[in-house]
Amino acid sequence: MLFISKQGHVDAERVIVKIFPAIENGPMEKVNGIVVHQTGGSTANSAFESYKEAGANGAHFLIDKSGVIYQTASLLRGTSHVGKLKSRCVATKACSPEEFKTAYSMRNKYKKLSRREHKKKFPERYPSNFDSVGIELVGKAISGEGEDAIYEPVTSQQNASLEWLVRELSETLGTSMQEVYRHPDLSYKVKSEARTAKWDR
Repeated sequence: MLFISKQGHVDAERVIVKIFPAIENGPMEKVNGIVVHQTGGSTANSAFESYKEAGANGAHFLIDKSGVIYQTASLLRGTSHVGKLKSRCVATKACSPEEFKTAYSMRNKYKKLSRREHKKKFPERYPSNFDSVGIELVGKAISGEGEDAIYEPVTSQQNASLEWLVRELSETLGTSMQEVYRHPDLSYKVKSEARTAKWDR
């Protein structure tokens, strides 16, 4: 179990608290999921520089290639890390015929479909920016372009730290391990992002 301060900061030997207020948004009252990302850059510092910009996207944690874990946003605040949500009932084949027809009609209208998904209560939808913790793994695309680009493999040190952090967050926040996702699982992102990330499901 993790000790979390009144400010939403983790007090643990393995976590360096390095908060970037620019990536923090509105309050996060409940954590329903954890989303694992790759930064798109080759160093932690490149991510940190982007986190300083007003209105920047970012996640709650960043794990460097060496396995060092940084907390970059309070666990009491949402961050813009998920993006547009996919339809959960389409992905899990659990839609009613009417809902499937509606979602299918929006299949290429990502913004419109995402707005519809956000109106649903969890767990009818995937975890979103305001009810999920984001974890970034430093890593960039090394070949290809667009959604078919290929990200570099996650290091063994990153995976060890990720497994520890996911387990501790799940236990501390009461979040199901079944609600831990790679970014492309629930949003429209590069398909290979975090593909080599591993944690105990």
